Amino acid sequence: MRTPSPSSPGVPPLSLYIHVPWCVRKCPYCDFNSHGVGRSAELPESSYLAALVADLEADLPLVADRELVSIFIGGGTPSLMSAGFYERLLAAVASRLPLAAEVEITLEANPGTLERGRFAGYRAAGINRLSLGVQSFQDTQLAALGRIHGGDDAVAAVEEARQAGFDNLNLDLMHGLPGQTPALALADIDQALSLAPEHISWYQLTLEPNTEFHAFPPKLPVEEVLWDIQDLGHERLEAAGLERYEISAYARPGGGSRHNINYWQFGDYLGIGAGAHGKLSIPGAEGLQIQRRWKSRLPEAYLRRINDPRGFVAGHVDIDERELPLEFAMNALRLIEGVPLSTWSAHTGRGSQAILSRLSAAREKGLLVEDAGRLQASDQGLLFLNELLALISEFRPGKEELVYRGDNDP
Repeated sequence: MRTPSPSSPGVPPLSLYIHVPWCVRKCPYCDFNSHGVGRSAELPESSYLAALVADLEADLPLVADRELVSIFIGGGTPSLMSAGFYERLLAAVASRLPLAAEVEITLEANPGTLERGRFAGYRAAGINRLSLGVQSFQDTQLAALGRIHGGDDAVAAVEEARQAGFDNLNLDLMHGLPGQTPALALADIDQALSLAPEHISWYQLTLEPNTEFHAFPPKLPVEEVLWDIQDLGHERLEAAGLERYEISAYARPGGGSRHNINYWQFGDYLGIGAGAHGKLSIPGAEGLQIQRRWKSRLPEAYLRRINDPRGFVAGHVDIDERELPLEFAMNALRLIEGVPLSTWSAHTGRGSQAILSRLSAAREKGLLVEDAGRLQASDQGLLFLNELLALISEFRPGKEELVYRGDNDP
């Protein structure tokens, strides 16, 4: 997999995450910042564009002229916005920050929200990677998930994306669905593979707090069936030539998501848009200070912030030095190959002893690969990631901090 390189000394690579908060209907399993508006709603494209640009400009002093290695537009359902919206937005970004020569620009799209011909407009606007939220090709399971598209819609969306010139395509698939058997899960994988995507995000449905499914849980497969689905699906994907490079991500050679790789390697990212989160390394007299920031969450409140002297930031926190080993490991250990331990110092500005002292107990339990130069989970460590992370840090992570929900992460 390609590893992004820092654009300036002393700081990690920089990405940009753009959040579009609206969707047609909120899915019962979704805990992202998304707000259902129905099919006929007219979205405030002009005012939201103006707010995004003002949000970006307010953050520019924190990143100076650092180069962007990737841009990811997530949601909600970003494909509800027009191609013209993205053409103007990306032009505004490019006029304010330099873009890497091979910058990856991803747009999330849902098959049920696409008008014919829209993909061509997205491609012309400069978007060069699509992430389609397929989830399943089985109509009965899509209905159980509250999706507004059918399996045929997903196939048609892939075909149209190819006709529009997209040669970098991710398909999001979920497993462990209500009533799903290993045979049904493998049928989804086989249908996805027949469409020859460059990337598949394959992740298990989880019942997250503050969702309809959490309040009214559907009947999910028993644990033994979930393990069978996981094992058989992994074998099927790798047999088809897709490399598992992250716990829930598979890609053809060169097809790994640059944006997410930078995120998992503890790179920096600006976050703009309603509820967007960011993580920045800010140079100071004592080295890098790692700061997490988040923006006003509700779309209406976010839009009002354009005239608010406080700006768009709803809050920020400087990461305590004691928490850095966990913050770093929570990301790096998701990568199947881990990261060189030198990445720790390069991306945190701290000496290696701060994290080395946390690793011995994990190695004794066989949860880390025996390689003094790498931070890499063993096969056992990938299965028991919560236990591994708890050993690395005195701060025990909550389950919600470790769950991956597809290509839209962060």
